[in-house]
Amino acid sequence: MSKFWYGIEDLFVNGLFAPYDFFRFMGNWWGSNSVNWIFAIIGFVAMVYWMKELKIFNDNGEEDKSITSHSYL
Repeated sequence: MSKFWYGIEDLFVNGLFAPYDFFRFMGNWWGSNSVNWIFAIIGFVAMVYWMKELKIFNDNGEEDKSITSHSYL
């Protein structure tokens, strides 16, 4: 059974995550964190899109804002 887990380890360490070793040993901080910056930009764009969609629904008055919508309000 241990060979199964060592096989999974080998797959990820020597296979799937091997391209990240290039970023890991770069001398430039900005280059090393480029994947993190890409994810941060994608998250920011998604948040802006979501806020824009919420504003559209709020301006149309489609959301139920009555006090009876939730019992704890």
